[in-house]
Parts: sequence; C-alpha cells; structure tokens
Amino acid sequence: MRPFVRREAVLSSKIEGTITTLAELLAEEAGAEVERDPDDLAEVTNYIAALDLGVERLKTGRISLELVKELHKRLMKGVRGHAKSPGQFRTGQVYIGRPGAPIHNATYVPPPAEDLGDCLAAWEKYLADRALPPLVQLALLHYQFEAIHPFRDGNGRVGRLINTLFLVERGLLPAPFLYLSAFFEATRQEYYRRLLAVSREGDWDEWVAYVLNGVARQSEDAMSRGVRITALLDGWRRSLVGARSDLPLKLVDDLAANPYCVVKVIAKREKVAYTTAERAVERLVKLNILRQVNKAERDRLFCATAILDILEEPANLTPEGTS
Repeated sequence: MRPFVRREAVLSSKIEGTITTLAELLAEEAGAEVERDPDDLAEVTNYIAALDLGVERLKTGRISLELVKELHKRLMKGVRGHAKSPGQFRTGQVYIGRPGAPIHNATYVPPPAEDLGDCLAAWEKYLADRALPPLVQLALLHYQFEAIHPFRDGNGRVGRLINTLFLVERGLLPAPFLYLSAFFEATRQEYYRRLLAVSREGDWDEWVAYVLNGVARQSEDAMSRGVRITALLDGWRRSLVGARSDLPLKLVDDLAANPYCVVKVIAKREKVAYTTAERAVERLVKLNILRQVNKAERDRLFCATAILDILEEPANLTPEGTS
C-alpha cells in the first residue's frame, strides 16, 4: 500500500502546482539526496502525514468537522499557506479566479464567511446520511466541500483526502488503496468543468457519472498495478530460494514498500555490517532486481526499476472497448 499512498500524495499536490515526482519522493525517503525544492517535498510529505493521521483517527471515530480542521492543520504545517490560519475555517470572503483579478471577474465565489457555519453543519450532518449509495454520496459530498471552500487555502487537497477517508469509514476499503487524485489530475480540465457545471447549471447527473467513472477506472488501475507488482515480487523471491543469507529476501520484501535503497541505510535499519548489506544488494543486482541509478561511488542509490515503472506508468482512463 505504501507506494500507492505516495503516488496519491504526489498527484494530489500536482493538481495544486507542486512539482515533485514519485521517484524523487521515494528516493528521498530511502535516504538519497534529492535535488528538489524542499518546500515541494514538504507539501507532499505533509499530505502523507495527514492521510496517516486521518486513517488513525477513523479507528476510534468518524469524519467530522473537527477532524477536517485537524487534517488541514497537518497538511499546511510549515509549507505554502502556513500563514493562512491552518486548522481554522476562514473568517473572510475568498473567490476562485485568475491571480490578481477582482472578485467581480471571479470564476466562482463560495459562500460568505457568515454563512459558513450553516453550510458546514449541513455538510457534516449529510456525512451520516445513508439514503443514497455511498459512491453517489461521495460525489455529492466532494462537490459540496469544494463549493463551500471552508479554508483560505488547501481546500482541494483536504477534499481529496476526505474522499479516501470516506471510503474507509464506510467499509468500502479495508485500507486506503483507492485514490481519485490520479483521475482528477489526468482529467483536470473536465474536473473543474464538471464542478462549475453543478454550480452554474445544477448538472448533478454528469458530475456523479464523472466521479463514478473515476472510481471504476482507478479501481481497475490499482488492481492492475498491484497484481503486476505482486507477480514481480513472487518471481524474485523464487530466485532467492536456497540463498545463504536471509537478507536479500528481506530486501525484496522491502522493495514492495519502496523500490529505492541505499546500502548504508539498509545496514543501519537491519543492524548489520555495511559489507553484509552491500553483499545483499550486489546479489540483487546480479539477479537484475536492482540497478544503480546514480553515478556516485559512495552512497550509491539502487532501484528496482521494474516496480518503479509500474508505479509511474500513466493511467489508462479509457474503459476497454470505448474511445
């Protein structure tokens, strides 16, 4: 599940203009030095921390306005927007439009601050409603949250976090495996167009159909990637049957969580000598499981590129047999 969580964080942040690749995030987490704007990396890692926080809270509670504020506070910690009242609902008017454009030229104007309490109370109450199928309710809740726009910044990322947490809370997912950010990012213009069509024309049918299509496509996509990664890991484990040391097999298991590795980090994590860790990595290199992906002689960075290729492969969002 871990690399899929990272993929979601990267794609959700990309919608907001943060440019960090999945490879950069995973390499940095493996202990490599990454030449990337630290603020961009921090925004992505904050998203992961906020999702982890939400999943943990759901073990003893449910989605609520208090949890939404807590998610927002963690999401905005120390990054762009940290001065815009993280964890607090807005007290003034905001609007969506071209940067610097006056409000009368705005694309969309959310409810004024004095109406925010009533809007959010109605949204929270609807969370407990069971009248409609949960995936349809998910579409309605997501639109309403983005339309209310309760924070000065970070509304899109919080809204996408809530999507996944809602599916977990309702028992549709045992863990956060399914994410809609990849679909929203790949169809970004349609995403905004569908949201706006509900606001301007009340076009709920097309919005719900769009979200349901996204759930279907992302479900198929996640299943395909998961099956292919599992097949790779199973084959690699078979190739290590009878190995003198258990460490190479342990490293293969670790590649399921992160396809990158650094020898000194492995040695420290596994509490073994550097040379022992190095031999285990070299064994995987000889089996074409790992390859060095930087030019350093010290602190060499290795990657199971076959796994990374599956994770980074563009999503196929067209159902089979349709155009």
